[in-house]
Amino acid sequence: MKLLVIAPCLLSPFYVYRGPKEKEYRTAQLLRKFIEELGEGWQVLAYPCPEFELIGWPRAPASREVYGRLGMRERAKVIADFIGRVLTEERPEKVVLIGVKGSPTCGVFHTSSSDPEGYPYSAMQEFFYLGKEERVRRSREIVEGQNFKLVKMPGILFEILTARFPEGVYVEFDKDDVEGSMERVKSVLAELGPDDAK
Repeated sequence: MKLLVIAPCLLSPFYVYRGPKEKEYRTAQLLRKFIEELGEGWQVLAYPCPEFELIGWPRAPASREVYGRLGMRERAKVIADFIGRVLTEERPEKVVLIGVKGSPTCGVFHTSSSDPEGYPYSAMQEFFYLGKEERVRRSREIVEGQNFKLVKMPGILFEILTARFPEGVYVEFDKDDVEGSMERVKSVLAELGPDDAK
């Protein structure tokens, strides 16, 4: 058995902090179709969303540093323990882990960064009461106002995962380049053997 470990928002767009936009719907549609076409030797593990587990939904956009202040490292360790337990018990011959470019928790090679000192922490509670259009508008304001930057380092969960499971194959999915990301995923799985991915 080979195991595909995937960030849950890539399969179900409703986990996204502000609610789904077109790129999230497209990502989920293409990945679900691709998974349907995988050979019988593959299993899929969509782990619990760390941000949903910690804050709930909907929630304001936040950087890696803000989530660090909110206690994400402990929540991420629990999720990493779950993934580790599955790997220990099921003993897959290969493990491919797919994260999300720019995610404060699930970024594989890139995460979002900002100064946590000036973050409007009350926005996390505020988002619970906003409708979707208002959340999208307010998200944009927070991202611009906090000067979020994309930096080359993993999100909190993937930092833990890459340290614990260095033998895994890691792929970063960029929702701003859905087709290119799909090609990367297909290429990585195809490299694991011609009979493993269609």
